[in-house]
Amino acid sequence: MSTYYNLPTKTIENKFVKLDYLAEAGPRLVRLSAAGSDANLFAEVPDSKTPTPWGEYRFLGGHRLWHSPEDLPRTYVPDNEGLVISEHAQGVTLGNTEGPTGIAKSIDIRLAPDQPKITLVHKLENTGLWPVELAPWALSQLALGGIAIFPLPVGSVDPAGLLPNRQVSLWPYTRLTDERLELHDDFMIFHARPQLPPFKVGYFSQHGWTGYYNKGVFLRKTQDLHPDMPYPDFNCTTETYCNDQFIELETLGPLRTLKPGESTTLTETWDLFTNLADAPDLTDEMRQAFAD
Repeated sequence: MSTYYNLPTKTIENKFVKLDYLAEAGPRLVRLSAAGSDANLFAEVPDSKTPTPWGEYRFLGGHRLWHSPEDLPRTYVPDNEGLVISEHAQGVTLGNTEGPTGIAKSIDIRLAPDQPKITLVHKLENTGLWPVELAPWALSQLALGGIAIFPLPVGSVDPAGLLPNRQVSLWPYTRLTDERLELHDDFMIFHARPQLPPFKVGYFSQHGWTGYYNKGVFLRKTQDLHPDMPYPDFNCTTETYCNDQFIELETLGPLRTLKPGESTTLTETWDLFTNLADAPDLTDEMRQAFAD
């Protein structure tokens, strides 16, 4: 059995992509690489941790499932044990239940047989005794050195063009003068360089996708949207956070009040575009390629 910083892992792969997940903790995905490459697209931060009433929470790097709105300690329940693995023909389902909150978390991972595509269904279920308001929150910690791309809506939302068509949410530590941020009329660009203070921004992505280019590989994450429902953090479906160790591409599902026994899901599709010689220059052709 392979390991990730002494933590046992298992692997699913096809001829295009390889994905490693923790075999005893999580659900956590810890390595993502294109076929023929050992380069991990995920960040590796095994020493990154924070204290909680239940012990240290380890960030580790890779992909995880949380529930929003963010709150310490509720969001940070350690997931070091209790993982349940269910393998199936298309991939695997990883599940765990948080003792302090009663929220059961699972990620169903399905690998396309004939293309570099992975579908992940993130599920939260209330196994407790009282209703809980929350939203599924999927976070991918990616290696620094790349460029994150966030499409913005264009055009009017009303015939006269009098109503706003774009909004962003900013965190207290976010600096609008951060030189890593690049604004265009139809895209936000963020250059993922190691720097402090950290940066975070969120918005409602009407396009439903965001992407990250690094070292010849473009990862596009597409999510399901529910525009008729409220989202956390001033109605954000998509957020990014960057510090001196990693950049996160984060997607969120709508806020729901789950009664005991009820559940909610957030589906992401990951597509890998490989062997790209240069970073996306946001030409019209590049925009169309990533949008298709």
